[in-house]
Amino acid sequence: MPETPVSIAQHYHQRTKYDPETIAAKSRQLDWEEQPVPFKEYKIGAYFDLKPYLKETSQESPADSDSSWWYRLSNFLLCSYGLTAKVSTMDGSPLYLRSAPSAGGLYPAEVYLISRGTKYLPAGLYNYQARTHSLVHFWDSEVWLALQAACFWSPALEDTKLALAITNVFFRSSWRYEDRAYRRIFLDTGHLLSNIELAAALNDYRPHLIGGFADEAINQLLYIDSKQEGAICVVAVADLLDINQNLPRFRTALPGRSTTNYPHIPEGQLLEYLHQATQLDSDTTGTDGWKLNEIEEGIEDKYNFPFCTKVSTVTPSISWGFHLDNLENTILKRRSTRSYTGASLSLTELLALLDFTYQPHHYTDQGLDGYPDYFDLSLIETFVAVSAVNGLEEGCYYYAPKAQELRQIRFKNFRRELHYLCLGQELGRDAAVLLFHTADLKKAVAKYGDRVYRYLHMDAGHLGQRLNLAAIQLRLGVSGIAGFFDDKVNEVLGIPADEAVVYITTLGRPRS
Repeated sequence: MPETPVSIAQHYHQRTKYDPETIAAKSRQLDWEEQPVPFKEYKIGAYFDLKPYLKETSQESPADSDSSWWYRLSNFLLCSYGLTAKVSTMDGSPLYLRSAPSAGGLYPAEVYLISRGTKYLPAGLYNYQARTHSLVHFWDSEVWLALQAACFWSPALEDTKLALAITNVFFRSSWRYEDRAYRRIFLDTGHLLSNIELAAALNDYRPHLIGGFADEAINQLLYIDSKQEGAICVVAVADLLDINQNLPRFRTALPGRSTTNYPHIPEGQLLEYLHQATQLDSDTTGTDGWKLNEIEEGIEDKYNFPFCTKVSTVTPSISWGFHLDNLENTILKRRSTRSYTGASLSLTELLALLDFTYQPHHYTDQGLDGYPDYFDLSLIETFVAVSAVNGLEEGCYYYAPKAQELRQIRFKNFRRELHYLCLGQELGRDAAVLLFHTADLKKAVAKYGDRVYRYLHMDAGHLGQRLNLAAIQLRLGVSGIAGFFDDKVNEVLGIPADEAVVYITTLGRPRS
């Protein structure tokens, strides 16, 4: 019986898996002279310096309405994707760190601000220059109607006056990770979207994600070379101090086509082929495409293993402090942990991490968005490998967010196996807990076509960044891992075979 053809997204995922028998043959020496610069420069344009509106440099009071507007925008961009440190590398060149984590410190994303025209920011296109914390106004023209058309008239753009367009410069990541970079690009974008969500709450904005748009139209709008750089996500930014912009929630993800008839794709060309295949040129959902379906919105617990041990995860919420200052400091001081001690976490700490990440509605009383935008969390599952948590038996658990409980599926200390599964990284061995975000690719593609591969990884990255920030707030160590032996993870931990592992977050006690 012939095999059922798989879609290009499923084919890409299979082809880019790491396998212990082939990974050595695929590895190559990096050409450090070709390492791309993670900053974009414009030779022409008007610059808007945002540094005077940072708290530590400004002498003005943000109570003034004009200054307040700039303070909010400056802080919003800083906490979303701004520089937070500069460190020297072994060759003496500087490495700039940002508020959102990026695989390998490569930072492939570019952030563009699109203005409809405000009292303070003329209409047109702006690029956020993270290195100088400024905006360069590189196109001075009315562009909002073109943006709306490219986003298939999403209602999130009807009354808003600002929007972000997030793109990725592919070679910044593929230089190191080759074809598998496409996974990391969207995980990194998810980190950024999580920061945007939380930074917006700090500065009286509300972001509305738009994952369904005409890719090439956005690329042309931004004047980018789509062979080198591509649009990834659009975010309408509502100003909550303007009552007319206080919008309801809308759908964020639109379906695309599923491609099962494709040629043999050589190594090194998978990333480009998949990106082209997952683009949209029209909206096929009709006039109701952006309406939020209550059935689709709900998240059900997928797995209820018989006779398994169940542990309640209900816990008091993390306190982020008065006026959310603690959260802002946490975003700006976040760092990925390089090594763990192997010591245990408390059950209270693990439950707090899960609560902040998966139960955001518990934090509305602290000024956070209780229902942040994702693309489709009903497609993402979470499994938790416990190596050292006081009060919790070692093993692998399924996390059921709706029931708020951990359901044990394997009884074992997996430290040795986790070290192997994470490509020999000591982070996997010495962490107290590893969280695995997974998705059923066949089911996901059936719902959204191949474009869902983008949505899945951005949602996993979004969850991963919430875990990052919650861990830093609790003074724990945290680091994401996107390189692992894909199929072996399922086999060893007992994760159902249909669940493709998308991302891993490690948690533990950091070495000082």
